[in-house]
Amino acid sequence: MAKEIRMVDISEKPVTMRTATASAVVRMNPQTAQMVAEGKVPKGDVLAAAQVAAYFAIKRTPDLLPLCHPIPISGAEVKFDLRPEEGLLRIEVTVNCTAQTGAEMEALTGAAIAALTVYDMCKGIEPGIVVERIQLERKSGGKSGEWERS
Repeated sequence: MAKEIRMVDISEKPVTMRTATASAVVRMNPQTAQMVAEGKVPKGDVLAAAQVAAYFAIKRTPDLLPLCHPIPISGAEVKFDLRPEEGLLRIEVTVNCTAQTGAEMEALTGAAIAALTVYDMCKGIEPGIVVERIQLERKSGGKSGEWERS
C-alpha cells in the first residue's frame, strides 16, 4: 500500500536569505565539444539555449516537483566551463532567494535542464552524450546554515 505524501509546513520557519549552487557535467566527444565552442551545432548556440532553459527551469521548479514550495527567486546565475579538448562541459547554477525554504531544488533543476538542453541540441551529432553528476555544491541560509561539498 502506498504511503501518504505531504508538502512540509514551513509557516513557522523564519524568512532568511538563502543561496544554493548545483552543478551538472555533460561528457561528449572532443569533436562535438569543439563544435559547441565554435557555434557550429546545426540547432544553433548550444550554451545560449542551455542558459535560457536553466532560467526557465529555475522559475518552473514547483510545477515540476510536486512537493516543492514556490519561492520568490531574487537572482540566478548560470555558468559554463567548456573544455573541448576533454569533451567536457561543466554547468553551474546558483539561485538566491529570501524565503522560508531554500533554493536547492531550483538550482538542481536548473543544472539538470541545462544539461538536457545540451543533449537535445547535440544528439543529432552524437547520440551517446552522457549527462552525469547532477549535484548540490553548496548552500547557505536557514536553520542549517552553510554546507559545502568537500
